[in-house]
Amino acid sequence: MELLLPNSVNSTPLTTLGFLERAAVAYSDSPSVVYNNVSYTWSQTHRRCLQMASSLTSLGVQRGQVVSVVAPNVPSMYELQFAVPMSGAVINNINTRLDSNTLSTLLQHSESKLVFVDHQSSSLILEAISLFPRNTKPPQLVLIDDEMESSGSKSLSSTVDFLDHYEGILEDGDPKFKWVRPKSEWDPMVLNYTSGTTSCPKVLNMLSNSRDFEPLDHPVQILTAGSPPPAPVLSRTESMGFEVSHGYGLTETGGIVVSCVWKKEWNKLPSTERARLKSRQGVNTVALAEADVLDPETGESVKHDGKTVGEVVLRGGSVMLGYLKDTEGTSKCMRENRWFYTGDVGVIHPDGYLEIKDRSKDIIISGGENISSPEVESVLYSHPAVNEAAVVAKPNKFWGETPCAFVSLKKDGELTRIPSETEIILYCRDKLPHYMVPKTVVFQKELPKTSSGKVQKFILREIAKAMS
Repeated sequence: MELLLPNSVNSTPLTTLGFLERAAVAYSDSPSVVYNNVSYTWSQTHRRCLQMASSLTSLGVQRGQVVSVVAPNVPSMYELQFAVPMSGAVINNINTRLDSNTLSTLLQHSESKLVFVDHQSSSLILEAISLFPRNTKPPQLVLIDDEMESSGSKSLSSTVDFLDHYEGILEDGDPKFKWVRPKSEWDPMVLNYTSGTTSCPKVLNMLSNSRDFEPLDHPVQILTAGSPPPAPVLSRTESMGFEVSHGYGLTETGGIVVSCVWKKEWNKLPSTERARLKSRQGVNTVALAEADVLDPETGESVKHDGKTVGEVVLRGGSVMLGYLKDTEGTSKCMRENRWFYTGDVGVIHPDGYLEIKDRSKDIIISGGENISSPEVESVLYSHPAVNEAAVVAKPNKFWGETPCAFVSLKKDGELTRIPSETEIILYCRDKLPHYMVPKTVVFQKELPKTSSGKVQKFILREIAKAMS
């Protein structure tokens, strides 16, 4: 039989850039972006992206170099998601809530050549650039001015620290630019930095605890992902009129790759049971080839009993190429090129649905028993006085480790009385096996968080260690 090989005809790289090109033809006059009094059609967005890609090339940005963006969700931010990779460069979106030290570190590590900066973050970026070592060349800066975003014209204001304004750069570009197509699907297009794992459901917890909230007059869809949302938080959120969908993904997988596909027959179940089912992560999306939970010793799939824990592993085209400038870190999580090891501990239920139990580093081992911190946190969140909760390991001479709970309480106006440490412990004892009950409860005004709002468990572990 003749051996047929892949070639440029049948193996052209499939990327998100083709989506824009198709939309410009199929939906040319349909709106693509609406922002204040600015509105663009798909053909206009396509044209603007080609102009910006052309300008980036003219500025000397080369294939594979990094272009960073520090901006909220304004039209220019959307356009840059296409324009930067269309120039052959790699786009690096940076969280606007980061501090100047972190921002400076990311820009240096990525070796960013050009940074688009929203006017509200201009002082932040200038402070970050000032922290560069003297022998390190800083990137050029382009200002995204809110005035131009709302008027569609180039702002007249200027600053010597910036190369130009966004519209000024765009206007110089060629709308007929032949964008730089990737050589293969392994050509990097996006560089993301992760800010770590959180144990706090944030957008949902704040929402469900809002005192001024009025019931919705129509359902509103919410997609939540990250650590498992406690069932009590899910239940409270849905009682307000929100329809919550739960998913799971990592920065390393380019977003959500597992979702809790809802089954109609579950609607007949009591609210507590529905919340329990919805707190599971679910099954792999169509874009992910496989998701599994492996026994850490044998490397085989765990039993589908909802009890046997193992490490969550993933495989598919959406998984990252690797960690930038970190071959050791890449090899640790992509062992023998078979799976991407997430570092998350989970189980698989008899119906095939995945449930994350904890991060492997956050599992508490007490007297030989594994304790899932999210499971304990879920009970703490069900207490009417608790606003936030995080559980970490506290060293113990007899048990090795015991659960230590850090709790912030709701505001005075929301409390009928302030609970004691003993009351919180007894509350957990009524709902958990005794070995899982926190032996210590620490009340804090607010739990320590990163600039992006994620609970810093490593700080809590240090506090717990010092207490012992």
